[in-house]
Amino acid sequence: MDLIVARPEGLYCPPGDFHIDPWRPVARAVITHAHSDHARAGSAHYLAAREGEAVLRQRLGDIDLQPVAYGEAVTHNGVRVSLHPAGHVLGSAQVRVEYRGEVWVASGDYKLGDDPTCAPFEPVPCEVFITESTFGLPIYRWQPGQDLYRQINAWWAANAAAGRTSVLYCYAFGKAQRILCGLDTSIGPVVAHGAVENVNRGYRAAGVALSPVSRADEVEATALRRALVLAPPSARGTGWLRRFGDHADAFASGWMQVRGARRRRGVDRGFVLSDHADWPGLQTAIGASGASRVIVTHGQVAVLVRWLNELGISAQAFETAYGDEDDEGTGPEGRQ
Repeated sequence: MDLIVARPEGLYCPPGDFHIDPWRPVARAVITHAHSDHARAGSAHYLAAREGEAVLRQRLGDIDLQPVAYGEAVTHNGVRVSLHPAGHVLGSAQVRVEYRGEVWVASGDYKLGDDPTCAPFEPVPCEVFITESTFGLPIYRWQPGQDLYRQINAWWAANAAAGRTSVLYCYAFGKAQRILCGLDTSIGPVVAHGAVENVNRGYRAAGVALSPVSRADEVEATALRRALVLAPPSARGTGWLRRFGDHADAFASGWMQVRGARRRRGVDRGFVLSDHADWPGLQTAIGASGASRVIVTHGQVAVLVRWLNELGISAQAFETAYGDEDDEGTGPEGRQ
């Protein structure tokens, strides 16, 4: 018996009678993280990692939620379920499912790179590993975080010296908080769009230290010309953004690795930043699982399935509704 199968409502565990990241309302949902393509409202009961509880409740409202610590096991219908760090965003988890001595892991979205805002990815041995493949091409290889921070701060400092506001578009949940952990706030004030600050509150509630931010109306006009503004892509062209006048803009995304992506975005600068595993990260995570069978859910599915089969690892794909995170922007798979 397969412990996890694809159903119209989402990934389903038949012996346990629960779903993982369902895209339709179900009776029992195990959630890997609070991005909108993985956490949807309407289910009767939710189970998720305690670290991400504040953000998940903020996004889904009044839900029946059972928060659990990483590694804490819950048994349902004879199936042992535990959540383990995925390194994607705050509270992100891999779902370990054990039944009659067999172990499957649904990894959700994950990354192996350094990130001070969430628990690092933890390899979980299993027979079957369910993986994403958002950036499943050899061209995607992320740089160390400190190198990225130096680039962002240098760009901001140059704009500030010229008296020009710096607007950095980034996803409000995950990327914005990582950026806030690496800013040199001696350059100028940091302004956060309301969508970013709403998520920041959940991170602070979980004990994550973020650089202080201000609302745009709290900063004097002269100081705004030295400010770094963090805003979701949807803020572009809005009245809120026009208050900053002539400004330099940039976009933080894994797709900035691809030549021409910045031009298509129409921004001055692109910074390569992703909350998903790059090509070496996917290889490392799959290898560390020890799985003899791998199922790919979304992203560069065909490429990764073919590569794994050529290595002698049995690989297949699940058709899912993942890959359309709210405000994440549009790339080859609609993701960042």
